[in-house]
Formats: sequence, structure tokens, C-alpha cells
Amino acid sequence: MRSSIVKKLLCCGAKSFPSESSSDDAVPEGHVRVNVGKDIVCKFEMEANYLNHPLFENLLRLSEEEFGYSYDGALRIVCDVDLFQYLLHLLKTSNPSAHYMELPDLISKFYSSNATHLPADQ
Repeated sequence: MRSSIVKKLLCCGAKSFPSESSSDDAVPEGHVRVNVGKDIVCKFEMEANYLNHPLFENLLRLSEEEFGYSYDGALRIVCDVDLFQYLLHLLKTSNPSAHYMELPDLISKFYSSNATHLPADQ
């Protein structure tokens, strides 16, 4: 439990993303800002071309159902932060399984692979 909280704090802390007051608010060319999570929101910059991937399109559709089309400066994706990072990892490493996976398959694979890493009290 404690490592989960530390991980969330590190993810959402100032070192993971430029602060709002930073003078360098420009997103690098070819990248977009994304806010991920429902209760605890973590901020990311990711390659814009990932948004064309069917798995991201599905995540964006789910988020649109939750929040509508309006957003404040960054796209909002409602999903577990760890699941989002897992998807980014698959795409960054050009894992071929990501190209044939549907969103329910991704979620199932992610949670089944992480079930062995959960503490016994969960």
C-alpha cells in the first residue's frame, strides 16, 4: 500500500511534469499533454501519433462519455495511471501485440499480469 502511494506522489509530483507556473509551457512538437486518472490525476506528455492508435481512440471515447468534449489545456483520459503507462510502454517498444489488441483484452492482460504483484491483503 505504501509503495502505491509513493508511486502516485512521484508520478504526480513536480519532477514528472513542468509546473503550471513554469515559463516553459510549450509542449515539444509532435507531443500532446494528457491528464490521466479519475480521482488522482497524473500529467503526461506523449507522442501525438499515439492518439491515432485504436486503443487510445477507445480510451478517449470512454473519457468523452465521462467528461464530454471540453477540457482545460490537456486531453483527459479516465483510466488507471498504471494501465496508461503499460499502454505507452507497449507502443514505445513497438510491441506487436498492441496492434492486435482490443481495449478489454489490454485491460484483462494488464490486470492479470499485475495480480501476482499485489500484496496479499488486496
